[in-house]
Amino acid sequence: MAGRILDFSQYIGGADNVKVIELFPKSQKTFTYGFGMNVSAYTFTADIQTIVLDAVTYDRTTGEPNFADTNVIGFIPNTANVTAATYINTAAAASGSIAFTIPANRYTGSITPNARTNVVMSIVSFEWTTADTPPQVDLHRWAIIERWEPGVTPGSPLDEVDYVSLI
Repeated sequence: MAGRILDFSQYIGGADNVKVIELFPKSQKTFTYGFGMNVSAYTFTADIQTIVLDAVTYDRTTGEPNFADTNVIGFIPNTANVTAATYINTAAAASGSIAFTIPANRYTGSITPNARTNVVMSIVSFEWTTADTPPQVDLHRWAIIERWEPGVTPGSPLDEVDYVSLI
């Protein structure tokens, strides 16, 4: 099966396309996007994909995660549903403001406390499509390192029944 593993930058498409944050699985976070123009005719959607990384290191000075030697070793099929009506607020679309909430419970399986190996990461994609002909599509991704918290089963995500190995 050699050659099937993607390093993190191959999977994610480069550092400029994604923002990395750490959250507890039961936490959610809202971000407001300012488009600077009327986006009432745009279509907004979101999706979640859960991957497992072989290892993540951290910069000793900044505490930022370093994915230079990180590989995507597997995934857990998407079980979270991101409904636009619940998680994407378009009430201020005429003024160019859209609020997007990254939902809680993106991943509900086992997590190793203080994991540096077999790290669970949820990739939340927020996409908008213009009403132009042809439509213009843009995408922003949030990479969430899922951290163990009380109430989450301690253990390896590799032992989850629906885990799919890429190696």
